[in-house]
Parts: sequence; C-alpha cells; structure tokens
Amino acid sequence: MIKNSHSYDRVSYVWYFKFYFIFTLINPLGTMPIFMTMTKDLDRYHRTKTAQKASLVSLFTIIAFAFSGQLLFNFFGISVNSFRIVGGVIFFLMGMDMLQARLSTVKVNSSKINTYVNDISITPLAIPMICGPGAITNSIVLMEDAKTIEFKLVLILSIILVVALTYLILFSSSRIIKALGETGNNVLMRLMGLIVMVIAVEFFFSGLKPIITDILNQS
Repeated sequence: MIKNSHSYDRVSYVWYFKFYFIFTLINPLGTMPIFMTMTKDLDRYHRTKTAQKASLVSLFTIIAFAFSGQLLFNFFGISVNSFRIVGGVIFFLMGMDMLQARLSTVKVNSSKINTYVNDISITPLAIPMICGPGAITNSIVLMEDAKTIEFKLVLILSIILVVALTYLILFSSSRIIKALGETGNNVLMRLMGLIVMVIAVEFFFSGLKPIITDILNQS
C-alpha cells in the first residue's frame, strides 16, 4: 500500500512538472496576439476553423517528433540549431509585416478564404508558433527520459491537454478582437510585430552560435 502511494505521488509530480514545462514551451498566451492579428478579417466560423487546424497540426507534429524525432533528425542530417535559424527567419519576416501593418491591409477574397485558412493554420501558427523548436526538442528529450509506459502516457496526456488549452485560448480571442476594434487591433499588431522580431533574433542567434562554435572548434 505504501509502495502504491509512493508511486502515485511520483506520477502526480511528473504529471504537474511535464504539464507546466510543455505549457511554458508552447506558450499559447504568446501565440494568441499573433493569431488575433492574422485572423481579424475572418468571420467567426473561419477563425474557429483556423484555431482547430493549427491545434491539430501542432498536436500531431509534437507527438510524431516525440516518438520519432531523433531518428528523423539523424536520417535527414538536420540539427535543432538549423531548425532554430529557419524559425528565426520566418518570425522576422512575419514580424516585419506586422510592424508595417501589411497584414492588416491584406483582404482575403471569399473565393480564396479556405486557402488562406489552410496556409496560416499550418505556417506560421502551428509551425513554428505553437510547435516551435523548443517544444519539439524537449518533447524528444522527455520521451527518451520516460522509461516506462506509465510515464510515456503521462507525457502524451500532458501534450494533449496543453494543446486543448491552446485551442480554447485561440477560440476565445474572437471576443477580444471584437472588443479592441480596428484601432486597438492595429496598435496590438505593431506592438506584437516588434516583439516577434525580437523573438526572431533570439531564435536565430541561439541556433547560429552553436554552429559557429563547432566550426571554430573543428578548425
């Protein structure tokens, strides 16, 4: 009985730790302003559809990398640092458009709205915003550290719960968009554009520094 209680406490601790860790890495609260900016010209139905698809794609991607990410990286010769550099470039270009209010000037035609939803829900919302280099890398590490089926199940459930919360947060952004109005959305877009560009620089150099260090060490 004491053994079972100790095992339960340990599983509970691992559950809370992994949930908090994954929630911090995915950071749905940080994704919400960008989601709001990119979907403010969509109606409620297509905004909800975008949130659903972005959440499902990110969930599938994180779980897929958790089980086979290390093998894929080794097979294609891809490093996490290279992934960070590419993510930094994507973030920087997106932040530049947001800072110059280019996203707000893009009006989506009704005939192309489904294509627009599919495009932004995959990139950049699902990858690399929700499912970024940090979430992918640490899901691989956490899965390798989970030696038992019990702990692997805890990790998978933690990922599912965090992505579900991410969807709920993005879904609730519709009310925030309506409350802010046109001026509020434009101000928020420019502020977030600046923040996204700063994140992009951090991503880029956090991936570039180890590569340069390896080159210098080899030479």
